[in-house]
Amino acid sequence: MDTYAVIGNPVAHSKSPFIHARFAQQTGRIIHYTALLAPLDRFEQTVLDFRKTGGKGMNITVPFKFEAFTLASRLTDRASAARAVNTFRFEETGEILGDNTDGVGLICDIEVNLNFPLAGKRILLMGAGGAASGVILPLLQQQPDLLAIANRTPDKAVSLQRQFASYSNITTGHYHDFAGQHFDLIINATSASLHNELPPVPADLFRNAFAYDMLYSSRLTPFLELARVQGAGYLADGAGMLVEQAAESFLLWHGIRPETQTVIRQLRDNLRHPTS
Repeated sequence: MDTYAVIGNPVAHSKSPFIHARFAQQTGRIIHYTALLAPLDRFEQTVLDFRKTGGKGMNITVPFKFEAFTLASRLTDRASAARAVNTFRFEETGEILGDNTDGVGLICDIEVNLNFPLAGKRILLMGAGGAASGVILPLLQQQPDLLAIANRTPDKAVSLQRQFASYSNITTGHYHDFAGQHFDLIINATSASLHNELPPVPADLFRNAFAYDMLYSSRLTPFLELARVQGAGYLADGAGMLVEQAAESFLLWHGIRPETQTVIRQLRDNLRHPTS
């Protein structure tokens, strides 16, 4: 039986095992998929130990996407552009192929599942870590009117701006630098919701905007709750993105992209009723 895992810290909350089990049922694959907690200072060793036991591939979540980029011996184009990796495929040659499926998962969820075209829109991306890095190029490829990146440490946002400067112009700054500006779409790519916290969002940012949290929960995340109170026009969490990016990982491993709509519904049911 082929073995796969999602690796992170924390990782017990992850629904990736649930999702990949349903993909396997749907496509007739027999796999074992587990959640693997890596100590913060032992990511590489944990990956290599998993591979030695026969692991075929991994998904990578916070906070290891930049370390995964460094560990990969070969990269897909989209991982190379992002300089962050969320998927490993362990090759028989000994290579570790690194991919990044976050961007395609986000775009598919927003444009296809939620029917929100991004062309000509003003987009604010909150955060400058691995999650943000993986979605910038796919967002730019949809030709928005503006992509702005806000971060507690503006220098990190500036670094991403330089990284993608050849693709399009990006505006950066601290959160408070965007107070009073209008955005059509505001994406939370920070890990704040994972800790039931909020990024330092300006008070007047959400009116009539589409608020999207890349994390997911059985209830509104603090980010989405604030957006609701401030008059956001639409709220969405990252459950759909999680399933779509997982489908891309499944395609990389098995050569088939599973159907996602049924699994998104199953995931939302599971979030509401965890024992189902």
